[in-house]
Amino acid sequence: MPSKYRPQILGWFGDLDKGPYSVPLHDDRLSYANNTYCAFIRQDHNDQIFYGCLHFIVTILGSISVVGSCTFIMDYDNPDRGSMLCLIGIIGFITCCLTVYYAVPQLYHYLFSRYGSPIIFNRKTGKVYVNESYFFNFKFLHHPSVFLQPKKRRIKEYDWNDLHGVIIHNMSRNALSSTVLMVCQPGTHQVIDHIMLDPMRAGAGSTFVWGWINSFMVHYKSANIDDGEYKSDQEAEFKAHRIEGEGWPEWMVEAFNATSQEELAEIKQRHHITE
Repeated sequence: MPSKYRPQILGWFGDLDKGPYSVPLHDDRLSYANNTYCAFIRQDHNDQIFYGCLHFIVTILGSISVVGSCTFIMDYDNPDRGSMLCLIGIIGFITCCLTVYYAVPQLYHYLFSRYGSPIIFNRKTGKVYVNESYFFNFKFLHHPSVFLQPKKRRIKEYDWNDLHGVIIHNMSRNALSSTVLMVCQPGTHQVIDHIMLDPMRAGAGSTFVWGWINSFMVHYKSANIDDGEYKSDQEAEFKAHRIEGEGWPEWMVEAFNATSQEELAEIKQRHHITE
């Protein structure tokens, strides 16, 4: 049965239901939670170093190969081998260009997704906040101009009601799965954006993070706010480690702790934020 969300995402494995889950969190990605909001990191530091180095090497080798393939295309000195070398060069040039086109955004992703790229869920206002590298996603098609903007970011506020979870897999023998939030138009299944929630987890159907967040948003007992890296009374330490210096707007950091829609509206009005 296909996903009910359209357009369907590549590698779709299954849709996830909202609601409280009884399974407690067995995960180290919860960074902080209090009675108002929680923050999950989405970038493991060791993975970031490994994959960053890997894509750096691929980018360098791919760039060198692009130049090398051009020499095959232009080598017509030998009348017997010239056409064959040209064909090999064209195929190699296209392949190497696609490789670099894929590797450069991935390199930007791992270089500039700092401090775990936390995602914030406020259960009092029903808002979700992201501040992440523009390349922290699974898109392949990018406008060439973004290659000149390595630090490009997206900083957005979403409504929890418009976010719906799905599981995708990488279709490899390692069976790695990821949880993605499909951002839909209000009251519809029409997808307008995607947010990576829980990337690259071994074993299909691992939904601890999704389940905990759902329980947290409805104040269900299984969502223990002291399960995280920082305890609920260590908000200052959490913000100093994960938030400060990452370009979060001042109004948004205040909005983390908003306890009502009225308080959120007052914060936005004070900072001259328009919808």
